[in-house]
Amino acid sequence: MKRCLRNVGLVSTEDRISHLPEALILHILSLPTTKDVVATSVLSKQWRSLWKTVPSLYFDHYSDESEQETFSEIVCRLLLYHKAPFLETLHINFRLDGCDAMDIGMWTGIAYAHHLRKLSLNVESKTESFKFPRSLYNCETLETLILGAWILVDVPSQACLKSLKTLHLYSVDYKDMASVRNLLSGCPNLEELVVFRDQPDVEIFSIAAPSLKRLTIQDENDWKEFGGYAIDAPSLEYLNIEGFKALEFCLFENEPKLVEANIANVSKIIEENILGSLISVIRLSLDLSPLEITFPTGSFFYRLVYLELRAHKAEWWNLLVLMLNASPKLQVLKLIGVSITSPHAQCFYRFSDLMYIVYLSLIGLQQYWSQVGKGNGVSSGKWSQPENVPECLLLHLETFVWKAYKQRLKQEKEVAKYILRKRWRNTSFEESEFLHKSI
Repeated sequence: MKRCLRNVGLVSTEDRISHLPEALILHILSLPTTKDVVATSVLSKQWRSLWKTVPSLYFDHYSDESEQETFSEIVCRLLLYHKAPFLETLHINFRLDGCDAMDIGMWTGIAYAHHLRKLSLNVESKTESFKFPRSLYNCETLETLILGAWILVDVPSQACLKSLKTLHLYSVDYKDMASVRNLLSGCPNLEELVVFRDQPDVEIFSIAAPSLKRLTIQDENDWKEFGGYAIDAPSLEYLNIEGFKALEFCLFENEPKLVEANIANVSKIIEENILGSLISVIRLSLDLSPLEITFPTGSFFYRLVYLELRAHKAEWWNLLVLMLNASPKLQVLKLIGVSITSPHAQCFYRFSDLMYIVYLSLIGLQQYWSQVGKGNGVSSGKWSQPENVPECLLLHLETFVWKAYKQRLKQEKEVAKYILRKRWRNTSFEESEFLHKSI
């Protein structure tokens, strides 16, 4: 006990935080809500006005409102006190029942005067959408704009967001197709676009962005066969599409030179052009079900070196065979979700057959390859067996990742061992815990 008491006197009371570089202190103060940051002004004279130069401001309607001031009054007062030469970020979560369009217009107007670079608005409403003020679609310094639910995008004339590089639109409402076009056409330097939709408010969602490099579209609308997307982005490098359940079309103009694409949970598109627009892609991940997708006949993925296929959905085998035959330079093949306990276990056994055929071809017995099946449908309900061993399996494939590998017979396990040891430099197997260990 005495030893512990003696050590108590060794505790330092020095203010170490104040000795940190001011840039680091300001970065730390950018993390909590602005209300909590302002509270630090009581710590010392040095900190009394420090919060006024914090580059990022975060306001939350639920935590910032007080008995003395309304949320709108708090936001306006703190914005007016802000002294930093540039306001890096303004993030506001607010309830529509406690604010109106004039309040939001005033907040963002003050922020724009402080050379705002990133604006994030998220609205909560039980009845109506908040109409984003038209004047706020004009800002010379804004680089990132994030709009959340219950915001109405109404842009009757072309926007002017010359510096905008990142635009995220999460469940916003669009007045009409012209508003979408006017917004995007006013962003000549846009590089990243994220669109999340859950209702069919715009029949044709047109994306025309010459400088766009990254595009994410998540469409959870389940209305029957309503509208679609028209995409003209020749500089596009990264594409992520999810949740297309009932679209009439998804058309690409000026096919981009894609580096990476992820297509997930796409159920049905009547006039399909997605896979045909991806022939230049280098890395591709596919998770399509139920497969009502037309494979681009005669097309080749000449640049594709990495293919990841989610194999837990119906008829994945046919898609795999078509992709292997159309990807002569494939180096990495990754299959995920193959299970002999699933309804699609038969597809696993067909893949084992393919492994055995590759083995025969390696020892000079290609004549044993069956010449059965010449269809190119992905969801025909039958196994479309290829006529020849895919070129990529014989010449280029170096890495094979097989998650949830399930061997059926001992000889199949031996065939897989032989092939992988002789032909591919890197292999990876993973099994579920209730089945055999990996080979």
